[in-house]
Amino acid sequence: MALRDTSLPEPAGPVPPACGPPGAAPAPAPSDRERLLAGAHHDPHALLGAHPVPDGIAFRALRPFARAVSVVVDGARHGLVPEGDGLFSGVLPLTEIPPYTLVVTYGDTEYEVHDPYRFRPALGEFDLHLIREGRHEQLWRALGAHPMTHQGVTGTRFTVWAPNAQGVRVAGDFCHWDGTAFPMRSLGASGVWELFLPGVGEGELYKFEITSRYGHRFLKADPMARRAQEPPDTASVVTASHYEWGDAQWMRTRAGTPVHQAPFSVYEVHLPSWRPGLTYRRLAEELPAYVKDLGFTHVELMPVAEHPFGPSWGYQVTSYYAPTARLGTPDDFRYLVDALHRAGIGVIMDWVPAHFPKDDWALARFDGDPLYEPGDSRRAEHPDWGTYTFDFARTEVRNFLVANAVYWCEEFHIDGLRVDAVASMLYLDYSREPGGWEPNAYGGREDLAAVAFLQEMNATVYRRCPGVVTIAEESTAWDGVTRPTDGGGLGFGLKWNMGWMHDSLQYIAREPVHRKYHHHEMTFSMVYAYSENYVLPVSHDEVVHGKGSLVSKMPGDWWQRRANVRAYLGYMWAHPGKQLLFMGQEFAQGAEWSEKHGPEWWLLDDDHPFAGDHRGVRDLVRDLNAVYRATPALWQRDTDPAGFRWVVVDAADDNVFAFLRFGADGTPLLAVSHFSPVVRHDYRLAVPEDVVAWREVLNTDAARYGGSDVTRPDPIGPEDGCVRLTLPPLATVWLTPSAR
Repeated sequence: MALRDTSLPEPAGPVPPACGPPGAAPAPAPSDRERLLAGAHHDPHALLGAHPVPDGIAFRALRPFARAVSVVVDGARHGLVPEGDGLFSGVLPLTEIPPYTLVVTYGDTEYEVHDPYRFRPALGEFDLHLIREGRHEQLWRALGAHPMTHQGVTGTRFTVWAPNAQGVRVAGDFCHWDGTAFPMRSLGASGVWELFLPGVGEGELYKFEITSRYGHRFLKADPMARRAQEPPDTASVVTASHYEWGDAQWMRTRAGTPVHQAPFSVYEVHLPSWRPGLTYRRLAEELPAYVKDLGFTHVELMPVAEHPFGPSWGYQVTSYYAPTARLGTPDDFRYLVDALHRAGIGVIMDWVPAHFPKDDWALARFDGDPLYEPGDSRRAEHPDWGTYTFDFARTEVRNFLVANAVYWCEEFHIDGLRVDAVASMLYLDYSREPGGWEPNAYGGREDLAAVAFLQEMNATVYRRCPGVVTIAEESTAWDGVTRPTDGGGLGFGLKWNMGWMHDSLQYIAREPVHRKYHHHEMTFSMVYAYSENYVLPVSHDEVVHGKGSLVSKMPGDWWQRRANVRAYLGYMWAHPGKQLLFMGQEFAQGAEWSEKHGPEWWLLDDDHPFAGDHRGVRDLVRDLNAVYRATPALWQRDTDPAGFRWVVVDAADDNVFAFLRFGADGTPLLAVSHFSPVVRHDYRLAVPEDVVAWREVLNTDAARYGGSDVTRPDPIGPEDGCVRLTLPPLATVWLTPSAR
């Protein structure tokens, strides 16, 4: 079968006529020939291409299935002699290596092409030095597939790290997935293999054909691929960005206020199911407007890096540098981020450096040996998810991940990285039985290499990307998650408060008559509220796998369940820390989330009998965000204990919690949450004496939200240092100072 050869464009003019045959070229050593044809040679450029020999310049080409190969020098064509197995060679009486091309004949068709083996390495020594040191902070510019012009010729440079391989070849649709003709050269101790293929351009599919040191041969997707095929296909795609950003103002100003002192209200989104069927560009038409209308400051996107299994929601990544092709191209994803920025919305992306799946075409045992994963199976296997963990102690692996964090921030203008499953990285014994793990050098259970990696990642991102925030999903009492690295901390900007989430949801799910016995579940969070910089998450993890939606967790009839949700959200937005709410919960979706159908938008349709009930909760979320953003007391001193004071902390029999929040200038907000289904009249609360009057700025029991409308539109003056309030049933009320 004759393979088509599209590695180079056809010549502009006619193929030169053949001249006389060249002389015979020296035969390669049998071992070199065998290794070359087996894809196991470390330096194919030493055998292929043009090389000085005593009689002139020897030319050798490897073109399987070709009927003939000629070399063209100064317009003259010289046929090469077949050596068998697709090898062709000859010697021309020249004193130096000339510019030349090859004419390759398949059947009756001829192509004039550039010879990949006449080019010098297209990767510089400084890049290789940084790779060896594990300090290449823009690793994606050195490794992977890069369309470029090299020595005056356009093509693509392919580079891959595979230090244990005997040989590596490039295979793709441009050679019918037979990599025999395109063996790569080893660039020495770096473990990097390189080949420049003229004529290969954007859109071409490719993989690396690796021969392990055990002689096994297999195809692997490029770990550094910046674009991948849409699953279930698994090839990498040659790509280059041509996107022109329109968010310059956002990028200039995003670092102006530290995130800890700024409003930060997050809408968590699973892009494929938010509006099923929408592409990145269609999402850009709808998502920014929706989020802006509701007043959220940021969106958090569940992992967008390419992953083979859709129901993993993106948490089992195979292509760390490629946005999922399910929704469009990398530039399409840039378009979505740009649209969100132009709408004034920050973009946080979930990032998963804790583990990766075992798919045989991806990272697992990449060059035939454990490479990205540890060699010790006790450490490599993740017992919870059936995946591999990363070898954080390996310099190149750490570099791969640190550069990946930088990549998303620099190339896609991401404003924050929420790092998944940090606890599983920090502890050697995480989910492991006794005997299934080995203590560190000091006899402890801490993974010191993972700690060093997280510190390096955070320090690098904060240094290179002003205004970006990193957020840890960390569920233990590890000390210093958000402490700066120079103080011994991990260096994250924020941490998910999993304790608050667990305790508060457990409390609110109880019947009101039982809540007084669990009052501490709502107050305990303030014991440690300033130990870290916290985000209060009601995330996707809390509304799947039988846990039910937020509203379905609540006790009582339909009215009470909605009232509980509204009161809970009011408490959450007033509590110290930032907020995160998963899509669908903003309008009290009844069913738990499924990636197959996404939010139940039909609940908001005009013809739905309870549309008003769901719209009421959505209207409350909109107003929560509006008042929150306009009230510095609710966010300006989130990490300062002086910004909070309990007013009522022990009213367990009443199911009442009341506290003050203070802005930097001392201006207070009084938040009162009442989790009983009764009205309490004349409820006394001590307030600052310098406030002349208070007015309601938000009441979750308002009729427009679906409440019973126990509200007070008029200002309330204090008496003897106290205000007397009528507390609505199952409601949260916010009050701020007001002139009479």
